[in-house]
Amino acid sequence: MLRKWFVWLILTVLVGQAVLPAKAWTAREPLIVGKGAVLINGRTGEIIWSKNPDQKLYPASTTKILTTLLALEKGNLDDIVTVSRRAMQQEGSAIWLQEGEQISLRDLLYAVMLNSANDAAAAVAEHIGGSIENFAQMMNERARQAGAVNSHFANPNGLPNPDHYTTPKDLGLIAYAAMQNPHFREIVASKTFNIKRQDPAALTQLINHNKLLWRYPGANGIKTGYTVAARQCLVASAQRDGEEFIAVVLGSEGRNIWTDCTTLLDYGFNNFKTVLAAKAGEKVGEVPVSEGAKKAVAVLKEDLYVTVPKDQPLPSWGRAAHLLDNVQAPVEKGQKLGEMVLLLGDKPQARAEVVAESGVAKKKWASFVTSTGQVWSEYKWWFFGSGGMVLVGGYLLALARKKRRQQRRFSRYYYDDSEY
Repeated sequence: MLRKWFVWLILTVLVGQAVLPAKAWTAREPLIVGKGAVLINGRTGEIIWSKNPDQKLYPASTTKILTTLLALEKGNLDDIVTVSRRAMQQEGSAIWLQEGEQISLRDLLYAVMLNSANDAAAAVAEHIGGSIENFAQMMNERARQAGAVNSHFANPNGLPNPDHYTTPKDLGLIAYAAMQNPHFREIVASKTFNIKRQDPAALTQLINHNKLLWRYPGANGIKTGYTVAARQCLVASAQRDGEEFIAVVLGSEGRNIWTDCTTLLDYGFNNFKTVLAAKAGEKVGEVPVSEGAKKAVAVLKEDLYVTVPKDQPLPSWGRAAHLLDNVQAPVEKGQKLGEMVLLLGDKPQARAEVVAESGVAKKKWASFVTSTGQVWSEYKWWFFGSGGMVLVGGYLLALARKKRRQQRRFSRYYYDDSEY
């Protein structure tokens, strides 16, 4: 009886191991004080770990990530901005801009991201959007483009507002999008920066509030935040040995915000790596081309990287190509033809854009037919009109000829010399 029980126990353990989830290998889950958090692979944008990723929370000054990204995309760093009274009167952290003061957009953005200056953020918003309200609409549109669909922004600086909120996941997607911008990366990685002011006595030296730039190996960004309602917030990034991770924590308490983010970054560097799953230019399939000389060859636009656990065999990925059913000639080289999805089991793990490997011209006969059709479409009424005129003209000419023949017969009948 004891032997049977032992055999049953061994079988149970073996079966249990066979059905353990894929994450059973992972190290101990991070313990985070913050209300919500995500860890993102900074190279791929994948969310590796999360806590309450979709909970709506106040972002405080981490809002300025989106403000700065939008300004970099819409403005020119050498623009000269004139400060308004409304911008000057913003509450909270500031560089004490004066009404009518002129300062470059570059210096304002450094003030926004390093000193978290609310007056500078308002001046940026008015310069780019014409007004703070219009700029907020632009922020919401840009957030949606980044995939942040559960957020709403009401101002450029994160000052308390019931209609101003985000989620850890959304803020992570915004941060990932921002870190793809070289100018943004340069700004947020700066520990200090000197700006030019019209008033010689005004503040000119900026010191980054992100303490991890001094304390955490490889830290390279990005933004702190705090209000009473939002509590401590931080988006932090670091890069080591070709790997980069972005940690987002909202609603933490006191010094725990630094521990929360370093814990997440450590978790990323200690347990994950980025691998090349598919190369740019790799053939995915072919797409029929209407009136084309051949089919369009669909290839990956860029290298496709994915996040995998360290010290574990690479998984066997499946691939699903979602290509257009048909495209119209001519096809340009690099034209989007669909996407390829990398599958782990039946779950999508990564996506990559698929484009035309080379151009596809129209068939010569198709070009002739098309051009003929265009001419017909444009001038058909002229043809109809001309044809009608020809028909009418031909009819009148036939009537005239008939009349002349009748006149000749009449003339021969009355004046023929043989009669006399």
